[in-house]
This record gives sequence, structure tokens and C-alpha cells, in this order.
Amino acid sequence: MLTKLEQAKEEWGGTLLVIDNWLEERQELVVLYCELAGLPPYQQETRSLPAQKKITKFCQILLDYASTGHFEVYEQIILQCKLDGENNLKIAQELYSRITTTTDTALNFNDKYAESASDKALLDFDRDLSELGQIMEGRFEREDQLLEVVHLHHTLA
Repeated sequence: MLTKLEQAKEEWGGTLLVIDNWLEERQELVVLYCELAGLPPYQQETRSLPAQKKITKFCQILLDYASTGHFEVYEQIILQCKLDGENNLKIAQELYSRITTTTDTALNFNDKYAESASDKALLDFDRDLSELGQIMEGRFEREDQLLEVVHLHHTLA
């Protein structure tokens, strides 16, 4: 995920401030995810659940990232694709609809874990975090494709 993020930042960084900020937020989200999941370089000798404070921070960044995408970045991309032609708009709308299906998973994760999660809920934490990671990785790929559609046909201004 981090390698793909670096590629996205290289490709679209500097195009528009909102995209730069959004990609920075994505980086923070991915790093926090790796910490929560205990992925390298954040793996621990003994596996235990992360502190609630760290889980809450991750959930806040997750919601901020999704909100910025929906209410700032995607809107601008769709508007630009309208200007670039019907074909670009159709591609962008298809990608957008596939991205929005991942939002429910992020919201459900937030609802379950953002505040003090019950002991029963915490039993599912690793499984839910893994599922979220897979879904978010797919979302990041589609978001990058959306940025590519605009980048190929027009420079955002």
C-alpha cells in the first residue's frame, strides 16, 4: 500500500492542493493501519490489541479521508471530466460508484471501534481490520484510476 501511495504522490502530487492534502491523509491512514495491524516495520514480539486511543485516531483519519474524497476531491474530478467529454465523465462516474461501495465498510468499522468497543467486538478486531485493509486497498486503486482519467486528458487547475 505504501509503495502504491508513493507512486500516486509522484504522479499527481503538485496538481492541486486538495489532492496533495488528500494523499498526505492517505499516507497517515496507511501508516496507522500498518501500526494497528502490526505489519512491518510495526510488528511486535507479542501480539495484543492496540490501545483504544490509537484505534480512535485511526477511525478519525479514516472518516476524514473518506469525507475529503467524497466532498472535495471527487466533486472536482467529476466536474473536470464533464468538461473533458462524455467518455471521461462515464468512466469517472463508474469508478466513483465503485468507490462509494467501500464507504459503508469504513463507516461500519468506525461505528464498531471508534469509541470504547465492547470485549465481544474486540474479538473480531483483527478480522475486521484485515477486511477493511483489503477493501481500502481496492478503493485506493480506483481513486488512482480516477485521478489518471483526469490527468490523461486535462491538468487540474
